[in-house]
Amino acid sequence: MSHDPLSQTFPAALEVVSWRREVHAVYAAVRGESDPATAHRRWVEARSRLFLDHPASPRNGDQQLRHAAYDPAYRFVVAIEPAEPERWEFTSSSDGVVPFERVGRVTLGDLGQLDVWWLDSYGGGLFLPVRDGSAGSLTYGAGRYVLDTVKGTDLGRVGDDWVVDLNFAYNPSCVYDPRWNCPLAPAGNRFAAQAPVGELLPEGY
Repeated sequence: MSHDPLSQTFPAALEVVSWRREVHAVYAAVRGESDPATAHRRWVEARSRLFLDHPASPRNGDQQLRHAAYDPAYRFVVAIEPAEPERWEFTSSSDGVVPFERVGRVTLGDLGQLDVWWLDSYGGGLFLPVRDGSAGSLTYGAGRYVLDTVKGTDLGRVGDDWVVDLNFAYNPSCVYDPRWNCPLAPAGNRFAAQAPVGELLPEGY
């Protein structure tokens, strides 16, 4: 996720650094909380505060975040299964081509499977977007993010398995301000079943 560095209206670089440090701290607290519902409540409170008050927030006008209530049925602790290698290139107006390599796949019960991607450029990191059947009505039409470890949005592991909790699915910044460039869910990260949890379309959208 990037923005046009020439725009006078975007936050300064040090404000973006501050935002990312805050996000890392929020997710560290999430990983340290043993009760997922409590972790989710604290995540909602922290994200809402950052969105309203932080100078690097993508908030546009009177927008406010909306979140569904926590539903443990959408929390999964799963292995990253093997998948055939595949390259996906996202073209950004500010960063050029942003390359991703498929490194595996997760199975989320009856919902379906999602591809797991590696950001194949400086910094690296796992990326897991999702577009479910609620997209375009209850949630953002092009999908949301669940994991983006280069940005600190990492829900942790249990042994060798990964926590993939759709209650923590969140909107990319381009939902709030179209001047942001956001890689969205490719074909292997979409399923027809609804996952009506996590961050919903915001008030003022």
